[in-house]
Amino acid sequence: MDIRYSTGPNDVKRYTTEELRREFLIQNLYQPDTVQAVYSHVDRMVVLGIMPVMETVPIDKGIDVWGNFGTEYFLERREAGVFNLGGPGVIEADGERFELGFEDCLYITKGTRSVTFASEDAANPARFYLVSAPAHRACKTTFLSFADANKRPCGAEETANKRVINQFIHPDVLETCQLSMGLTQLAPGSVWNTMPAHTHERRMEVYTYFNIPEGNVVFHMMGQGQETRHIVMQNFDAVISPSWSIHAGCGTAAYTFIWAMGGENQAFDDMDNIPIPEMR
Repeated sequence: MDIRYSTGPNDVKRYTTEELRREFLIQNLYQPDTVQAVYSHVDRMVVLGIMPVMETVPIDKGIDVWGNFGTEYFLERREAGVFNLGGPGVIEADGERFELGFEDCLYITKGTRSVTFASEDAANPARFYLVSAPAHRACKTTFLSFADANKRPCGAEETANKRVINQFIHPDVLETCQLSMGLTQLAPGSVWNTMPAHTHERRMEVYTYFNIPEGNVVFHMMGQGQETRHIVMQNFDAVISPSWSIHAGCGTAAYTFIWAMGGENQAFDDMDNIPIPEMR
């Protein structure tokens, strides 16, 4: 497990490109029959990439659960959200079987002891993207197809940010302890995932970008509104975005991204927009 410690805005002002990427960028999440894990001390969020090919892979494969969490099993004091970004796959959670197609989602509650991941076709393996947050109470493990998501169209072609926010793990869709997750699709010709940029002091976010056309990238914007930085993102990269950092990105073509939030509340619209002319 890769451990990422918290970093403040004053330090980030002086970071080189290499240092910025080392602290916040998450790459190479999907390796055959392994669990790739990153533990962020920002709100103690954990990101996993799981790509089963020939094996059924347990959630804690290769992870020292006691050493990293001080618990007997991974979700003893955590909840998790999982999206499938690959071929058809299967998740078993405490003996209950869930089949996930592309862009389907599964919420797994605190207290789930056994979680395993498998692909239905080794030639077209599933890519399970998982984000986990600490939880103090149990809810209900719930499967959410793409059709189950609460859809919020927003933006406009004129501002190159026409998009649909698909809310999956969200208070308007199902009950969770603190985790919120969703999937935002940009329309063809739109490239900004949000603008004006915003922060939310009470919540952090993790983004992962995918459906980036070959030969294109996404510039993920970071830093404070008057001290901006960026990280260039490739397909299936993820990035840690602390609460003090702006949350925005711009691609060289349309793309899709998953956002995951944890922190003090689950109020999706609790954000502080930064007027565009004030950006630096």
